[in-house]
Amino acid sequence: MKHPTLLTLALSLFLPFVAAGAEKKPNILFLFADDWGRFASLYATVDGPGSLNEVVATPNFDRIAGEGVLFRNAHVSAPSCTPCRSALLTGQHFWRTNTGAILRGAVWDETIPSYPPLLQEAGYHIGYTHKVWGPGTPANAPFTKEQNYGKRGGKFNQFSQNVTKMVSEGVALEEAKNVLLEETRGNFQDFLAAREEGKPFSYWFGPTNVHRKWIKGSGKALWGIEPDALEGKMPPFLPDVPEVREDMADYLGEVAAWDAGIGVMLEELEKTGERENTLIVISGDHGAPGFPYGKCNLYGFGTNVALSVTGPGVKGGRVVDDFASLTDVAPTFLEAAGLPVPEVMTGRSLWPVLKSDKTGLVDETRTVVYTGRERHVEIARSDYSPYPQRAIRTPDHVLIINFRPDRYPLGDHYLLDSSGTPSVDDLENETRVTLPDEDAGPTKAWLVGVRDTPEWKAHFDWVYGKRPKYELYDLAKDPHETKNIADDPAYAAIKSDLETRLIDELTRTGDPRLIDDGKFFETPPMAGPLADAEEFWKGQKAKGKNKGKGKGKAE
Repeated sequence: MKHPTLLTLALSLFLPFVAAGAEKKPNILFLFADDWGRFASLYATVDGPGSLNEVVATPNFDRIAGEGVLFRNAHVSAPSCTPCRSALLTGQHFWRTNTGAILRGAVWDETIPSYPPLLQEAGYHIGYTHKVWGPGTPANAPFTKEQNYGKRGGKFNQFSQNVTKMVSEGVALEEAKNVLLEETRGNFQDFLAAREEGKPFSYWFGPTNVHRKWIKGSGKALWGIEPDALEGKMPPFLPDVPEVREDMADYLGEVAAWDAGIGVMLEELEKTGERENTLIVISGDHGAPGFPYGKCNLYGFGTNVALSVTGPGVKGGRVVDDFASLTDVAPTFLEAAGLPVPEVMTGRSLWPVLKSDKTGLVDETRTVVYTGRERHVEIARSDYSPYPQRAIRTPDHVLIINFRPDRYPLGDHYLLDSSGTPSVDDLENETRVTLPDEDAGPTKAWLVGVRDTPEWKAHFDWVYGKRPKYELYDLAKDPHETKNIADDPAYAAIKSDLETRLIDELTRTGDPRLIDDGKFFETPPMAGPLADAEEFWKGQKAKGKNKGKGKGKAE
């Protein structure tokens, strides 16, 4: 909890918008991409050679982030869209957001303060385009349906599909891209046109094109990303084979499309003449979908995201090592607007870092971040149970606690064990076929197809098999988190200290996972999603009676 005296002191130090008699509040432009991890060409410059970021090109992000503060160690609260967004909007750990802490079955808790209504009450013109919270934006969520400025369309959200279709019909490639970018531009123009004169604005641009699925080969066809350019750069948990490299190239192609959307936003902002009075924050809701270690995992590949902050009061041109949680976004926006931060927010304003002129580690207290996960899709396990995890991450180590190590982390292997192997087409296009907490796609299809081969069986078991209760990684020696040292006596003291710190934070913030053996999260959602799950698993059990009569072995 924040003490009022400390909050008053923080606000008194934060005067970039009221100095010299100027009382104009800053605009807030929040650009937030679905499933965009820490992928931008600027990070290749920051991190050095050998990473996937050397292949992707994000000139618009690079430019605006280069003018501001680039965070190297930004993490989501939970690597699943709804809980991450619940945490971001409310400025709290995801486990404090009631059923907002899960994906399917989530109901927005309007008793929890969130930053958009607070900004609106303070006189801001607020609005959004595309995705904000959950699969949709219900009327009682932080934004109302009336604040949706997406009437020009949402074709940008299926970028590779729509561009590929137009090209096949004879439209030139760049012209086809421009059609979608102009749609994006028009939606933002509509939002700006609806603003009352003199009002500051807060706009959320949340496209979903980086979320699967994409057109196979689109990374190369639309953006010139050669899959072979990724050879030797793949992290060890991703097989360095042609099928997976092409899948990653296609993902990076969608990142390039997202960056083009950023460019359009910035162009329109410049036209308003208010660029200098606009706080621009760019990030994404978790790591890459449909890849091992990514979305729905507490490894860095799943929780580490890009984050840049540029605008008035920000001393730019800096790269910082401070650990940031996306729960810090809400208090940062509120403080920028000169508003008090609700005491229930566990996130901390980033302004002490943003106002500094230092690089590297600015705030010595920002050396830890907490992440976690409960339920992603309700069909992941036949008993509808979640996969509860919590983690503490520092510059040197990450400790993950898997509270139910008897469960499969990415969902039951039911179809693989009892119903034959699904077809390649199903594995690439239907998430519910198997391992439901990992999105369908070519990488999962390839790994399922080779799961019993001598060369790849151990790899399949590693990334999809059950995990021990404790996972501990030495990030200096093992930056990709591949060697679990939780049982190594040499790390016993470190493990004990990290576990104590993690449990203390969960206890301090009232994590339901520690109450009554996690009953709140262990109880399946009783709304429509559960009924859908029951029907799904009835079908799988029926298939199980015909074991070996699947649709054919994946190739």
